[in-house]
Amino acid sequence: MLLGVNIDHIAVLREARRVNSPNLIDAVSLVERAGGDQITIHLREDRRHIQDSDVENIINNSVLPINLEMSVADEIVEIALKLKPHRVTLVPEKREEVTTEGGLDLEGNYEKLKSVIEKLQKADIEVSLFIDPSIETIKTSKELKTDWIELHTGKFANVFAMLNSNLPKSHHSIDEFANLSRKELKTELSKSIDELRESAKFAKSLSLRVAGGHGLNYQNIKLFREIEDIEEVNIGQSIVARSVFTGLESAILEMIELL
Repeated sequence: MLLGVNIDHIAVLREARRVNSPNLIDAVSLVERAGGDQITIHLREDRRHIQDSDVENIINNSVLPINLEMSVADEIVEIALKLKPHRVTLVPEKREEVTTEGGLDLEGNYEKLKSVIEKLQKADIEVSLFIDPSIETIKTSKELKTDWIELHTGKFANVFAMLNSNLPKSHHSIDEFANLSRKELKTELSKSIDELRESAKFAKSLSLRVAGGHGLNYQNIKLFREIEDIEEVNIGQSIVARSVFTGLESAILEMIELL
């Protein structure tokens, strides 16, 4: 499995004081030195962490391919068309969310997505769609002629955490599982793995490339890596969190070893 390292949370630390440290270019160099395969960043409409200048500097200076996560807002699309990252991953974006909590609504945004995908591909930029794992959503992704899909792994990560940690049951993203017994949670975890496995297999049969991301960490990746046909993961928060104690290069090396 290839590893894309999302460095958004390093920018979160920088933006907490509105200063120029830590420097994201330093992080890019460390990802490359540790053996990471890709840099992932999310240029949000509210610019809560990654800034326009970051996108330009990272694209112009990275020796690794850049995966730019973004919404389909016209302003953001124009930035991508100008700077030309290696890949764009189109994601849903709600400003009230701490992080992206679900996959794209492909049917509800079909025409807009189709237009944006065509523009990006015409500019020689690969396109990925961040979607929930389902056969119908993958069929629609294929109709939209995307190059990649990235399967939202939030359900898998949340159920795993409820089974194996003290994550509070009031956590906003896992309310649907709050009253389940451990036996029921084990069933839900098995179902989520099956959904991801079947989705990845089906997508690959349609010649779509498959990535996964959201909530993956040092504990659950040992189980997740057994899912066939997913060739890449994008991981950020857990790597950056561990780097506070071990350093970024060591944190990345640990994750690569687990993959």
